[in-house]
Amino acid sequence: MTQWQEQLKKYALLSLKIGINLQKGQDLVIRATVDAKDFVREVVRAAYTEGAKNVFVDWDDQQITRIKYDLAPMEAFKEFPMWLAKGYEEMAAAGASFLSIISPNPELLKGVDPEKISLAQQTGGKAMKPFSKYTKSGKARWSIVAVPTKEWAAKVFPDLDEEKGVAELWEKIFYITRVDTEDPVESWKKHNEALHRRVDFLNEKQFQSLHYTAPGTDLTIELPDGHLWKGGSMVNPDGITFTPNIPTEEVFCAPKKLGVNGRVKSTKPLNYGGQLIEGMSFVFENGRIVDYSAESGIDILKKLVETDEGSHYLGEIALVPYDSPISNTNLLFYNTLFDENASCHLAIGAAYPMNLKDATDLNDEELEARGVNTSITHVDFMIGSAELNIDGVTKDGETIALFRNGNWVV
Repeated sequence: MTQWQEQLKKYALLSLKIGINLQKGQDLVIRATVDAKDFVREVVRAAYTEGAKNVFVDWDDQQITRIKYDLAPMEAFKEFPMWLAKGYEEMAAAGASFLSIISPNPELLKGVDPEKISLAQQTGGKAMKPFSKYTKSGKARWSIVAVPTKEWAAKVFPDLDEEKGVAELWEKIFYITRVDTEDPVESWKKHNEALHRRVDFLNEKQFQSLHYTAPGTDLTIELPDGHLWKGGSMVNPDGITFTPNIPTEEVFCAPKKLGVNGRVKSTKPLNYGGQLIEGMSFVFENGRIVDYSAESGIDILKKLVETDEGSHYLGEIALVPYDSPISNTNLLFYNTLFDENASCHLAIGAAYPMNLKDATDLNDEELEARGVNTSITHVDFMIGSAELNIDGVTKDGETIALFRNGNWVV
């Protein structure tokens, strides 16, 4: 067996043991594109070996997706297969775990009518909302891992030929996800412990607000009463740990919906719905986006902000040190899973109920009453850099430096 094959097996096992923490006798649902078929088969083989009862694979073909956007009528994007949405909800209620294996093509929908993309996002978000409550609350264990495509590799490494580009991207993924260590599972346990120490510090302080400053950014974000920082592995109601994102370098929380004021400028492009938005800036007043701009992709950004009422507000704040494995590659991955874990970021849209004490069973109205945002969307955008400073302000007015020049101080 080659070293390459050995690392793929380690990656598959990592996604099952650390990602979703598959239990014997449990059902597993895998969402993947046909581009990742070889790795998917490796994961399925490992899942049954680890004791899975059933493994269901929900396939997608990105070329077919593009064909639909090019040729289908606008009405097609107002509909969603409810049998699929209800199936996911029923599987979550029955205790299944969910693994997404993404194979990005950063320019899949380049040139597509933004109205179609917006409609598809809204329609899918509404249909899948009952299922998403299971994942946002942490009741269903879920995780995301990534597999290279030639299109993705060409975007990240434009100077390499196709074969070398894909190989280089695999190497970077193995490094970033700690698969290249002797025991990736043990490496991740130690990494999660380090993230939990950050979480414990922030939860102990219970900051009233955070103040961000950087070129183009002067933003104050208040935190709701009873907020809970999370990061790394999490624990579901049955006491089973899981790690939603592989890789992850963040600790995150929900902002107070009406407590965001100031200006913020993005530091990395956002790939949204297969199209790139670059050079974004936002102005907030009492939590709401009152002005925004972009150097490119403004039409796509407009559709994102206007998805629903909740998409005019923030649902997540995340702290990521500039000195971290993904950031230290000095690469732009054109994919949120990687770029958000190389940079402090914010998210437009829904907050995670897990970021509030005793909130996982609350409905939207109850969450809003607790001071956090609800929406059918949740989209991260990156704001971190080597010039970002963040201060935490306690309820008694003490200011504590958290980040200086992009990295943790405390």
